[in-house]
Amino acid sequence: MRIVSLAGGIGGARFLRGLQAAAPDAELTVVVNTGDDITLYGLRICPDLDTVMYTLGGGIDEQRGWGRQDETFHAKAELEAYDVPTAWFGLGDRDLATHLVRRQMLDAGFPLSEVTRALCARWQPGAALLPMTDDQVETYVRVELDGRERAIHFQEWWVKHRAALPARAIVAVGAERSTPAPGVLDAIAAADVVVLPPSNPVVSIGTVLQVPGIAEALRAKTVVGVSPVIGGAPVRGMADACLSAIGVETNAEAVGRHYRARSDGGLLDGWLVDTADAAATVPGVEVRAVPLLMTDLPAAAAMARAALDLAGA
Repeated sequence: MRIVSLAGGIGGARFLRGLQAAAPDAELTVVVNTGDDITLYGLRICPDLDTVMYTLGGGIDEQRGWGRQDETFHAKAELEAYDVPTAWFGLGDRDLATHLVRRQMLDAGFPLSEVTRALCARWQPGAALLPMTDDQVETYVRVELDGRERAIHFQEWWVKHRAALPARAIVAVGAERSTPAPGVLDAIAAADVVVLPPSNPVVSIGTVLQVPGIAEALRAKTVVGVSPVIGGAPVRGMADACLSAIGVETNAEAVGRHYRARSDGGLLDGWLVDTADAAATVPGVEVRAVPLLMTDLPAAAAMARAALDLAGA
């Protein structure tokens, strides 16, 4: 079986680990959001790519869900001592090595997809990890800050301000001019099923879908999505702040209707929701309710198995 998944960070990565456990013989390709990427300290930081790579490769900090296990933050402390204004974004000392290698390869002219392949040669994630594009796409959020309206980078809004500033708009700058990274459209064309994990539907899955050609390719496939919202609240993170910015309610039914049925010009054939949201309906989409909390690997594997069963139905 060939499976393609679109993914963001922590929730997507943990679901993918469950998917590997549920279908160990499947050929898995993950198209990862790069709209969260940012350049700081002269380094190109790719939070979602690294989170998926570390999680599937066994190097993730399980408690935080991001960054390296057994991490230290001496460099971050030194940046704070120098009063560097971007020290709110903390790279761990081990994690710095990944970013130094990425910067060196990018400066040598390698595209992000080849850099990612080289980094994965160490981590052996058991899946092909593809950035959504080799082009630079960065997400900005329009907010009111210091008494005036400003557009700030998504990472500043998400990490520094904890999404507490109401978002008036969220824009993936450069997405409309980007092209899918090599291998993305081929993987989708060859896929038996496409699974949308419980990643942020606005700034993770939603950003991948803004790369021209990807959404169109998915409409030729069986697509099953997994709700990132349970009982009216995001499972992790601050997806509610992102959904509010685009006028979508924070509930499983509203997110499913946001993706829409493939027969209605959207993407979904199936929508997996939690048992707390069993009454949810999405026109033209088969909705199925199962427990969606990824409390451990067996629970994540059960979720993934349910998604594949729904795709088969």
